[in-house]
Amino acid sequence: MTATYPQREGGFIVYPRGWLRWMVRAPILLWRLGLGPILGRVFMLLTTWGRKSGLPRRTVVEYHTLDGKIYAPCAFGPKADWYKNIVANPRVTVQTARGIQSMIATRVTDDEELLAVYELFRRRDPILLDAYLRSLDIRSDPADVMAKKDRIYWIRFEPTDEPTPPPLEVDLAWIWPVMLLLMLGMRCLRRGDISS
Repeated sequence: MTATYPQREGGFIVYPRGWLRWMVRAPILLWRLGLGPILGRVFMLLTTWGRKSGLPRRTVVEYHTLDGKIYAPCAFGPKADWYKNIVANPRVTVQTARGIQSMIATRVTDDEELLAVYELFRRRDPILLDAYLRSLDIRSDPADVMAKKDRIYWIRFEPTDEPTPPPLEVDLAWIWPVMLLLMLGMRCLRRGDISS
């Protein structure tokens, strides 16, 4: 492999810092609230082992399926913490609307598979694909994609029986009934004020 291409930031492709980092992590909270079956139709919750800490690390990424395999773009390639974690240990846990799966994560490097994934992303999310390719100075055509394929970081996830990190638990679902009770209580109080 050649040296890492200096990816340009702009539009959708901005490395999360400050408040943007919090926004990128917000879907993890939504998953903990029990909204995984809804979010999991478009996004997957990925749990990796931290390469330094050895602790579970989580992120939410867009995904698509092709021939029973899950594919996800790694927008910042070797700069992304989750990519660094899978390089150190490719055993991951994936949570989608279909449930929890133990997987092995591998960067797509085969030419035929790379083109198939390109076509998949082109059909499913052309706007983000174009932004990603532009950030790498790649034209959105198969010839340029193949000529500059060393800049592209698309990850394949395949099932494994090997041990993987623990999935994220839905530990905040109790908030929904509490909120409902509070809203009903407030409504009853207002009705009491109105009727007196």
